[in-house]
Amino acid sequence: MSEIQTSAPELLSPAGDTERFMRALYFGADAIYVGGSAFGMRAAPSNFTFDELKSAVNAAHERGVKVYLTCNTVPMNEEIEKIPEFLQSAEDCGVDAFIISDMGVMSLAKKYCPNVDIHISTQAGITNYVSANAWYELGASRIVTARELSLDEIASIRAKTPKELEIECFVHGAMCVSFSGRCLLSNYLVGRDSNRGDCAQPCRWQYSLMEKTRDGEYFPIDEDENGTYIMNSKDMCMIEHIPDLVKAGITSFKIEGRAKSAYYTSVITNAYRQAIDGYLKNPTDSYKPEKWIIDEMYKVSSRDYCTGFYYGHPRDNAQIYYDGGYKRDWSVMAEITDFNDGRAYGIQRNRFFEGDRLEVLQRGCEPFEVTVTDLRDGAGEKIDKAPHPMMNFSFLCDKTVEKDALLRKAL
Repeated sequence: MSEIQTSAPELLSPAGDTERFMRALYFGADAIYVGGSAFGMRAAPSNFTFDELKSAVNAAHERGVKVYLTCNTVPMNEEIEKIPEFLQSAEDCGVDAFIISDMGVMSLAKKYCPNVDIHISTQAGITNYVSANAWYELGASRIVTARELSLDEIASIRAKTPKELEIECFVHGAMCVSFSGRCLLSNYLVGRDSNRGDCAQPCRWQYSLMEKTRDGEYFPIDEDENGTYIMNSKDMCMIEHIPDLVKAGITSFKIEGRAKSAYYTSVITNAYRQAIDGYLKNPTDSYKPEKWIIDEMYKVSSRDYCTGFYYGHPRDNAQIYYDGGYKRDWSVMAEITDFNDGRAYGIQRNRFFEGDRLEVLQRGCEPFEVTVTDLRDGAGEKIDKAPHPMMNFSFLCDKTVEKDALLRKAL
């Protein structure tokens, strides 16, 4: 690898809607990637109308944060004529870059929106410096590498491409069993096209074996009587390896998860923000984030973690054979809207009670506990619990809690 650098990598967070976008902003993202009303690889999130996109971009730019729009599906002939208007409308909203995987879409972006940067999506499967250089010569300002590359391979791409070409890599989130998302399993089983943003994630399902002449008689593929999740990959987590990511020459650290919750966006963005900032204060090969930062990885809904392909092919530590779901041990109780004269004001998300000890998650500091005391509803009436979602409340608080902080509780 190259010598260690001290320049700050970009922290790039996902946002599937306005709430998640504002969470990423509050917790310190340098850039946020979003999907519009079409042509993005996540059909499940609500995504952004152009009015919502414009408001989001304005809010981001006021804070010096960039916004990238996903246009990385594989469009069919009948969709092509809609793309120029879509791109121009996004440009009018002020987006900083388009994330593109299709060469035809790239040519349209260059023709109709020449002033918007082009980032080449991981869907393009870039695995070598020749490919990276080719995209750069075509007009790309950034590549998002295939997730199947090691840090050494990324460092080689960095060494053999122009310094002006930025390199973006996923550092956290779900991994796909197929090569950089190029999968037909969802199409085959349920008719939902994974390459057009509608993956049903059948690789997470539980499978058994059935012999042709023994209809209805199922056999486990391994020794587990419940079958096996033979294609179920672990999630990626690289928060303990910031120096190696920087040393490889990665420009932007990307968090996966536009389809995940606002709470996930909050926790993971905040943790990586603190880890990156901690590294920049102590830019050594031996840097490790504080324990509380690493602990945050286990306070969101997640699968078991691994380091993906970064340290070589993960043949022995890449899959989860026993469970297809997420682990979830914490829940958000409320969002703080104001703090005044020792009282915290907020909006309820899940039921909590007078006397509860709640943990405060706010930007830039280690989480801390507060006790719910003198709990009152929005009208100021004394209550013993906050039972209704989205109800207003307040309580006495012996520690200052800032606006937009979250209150959470272990399940």
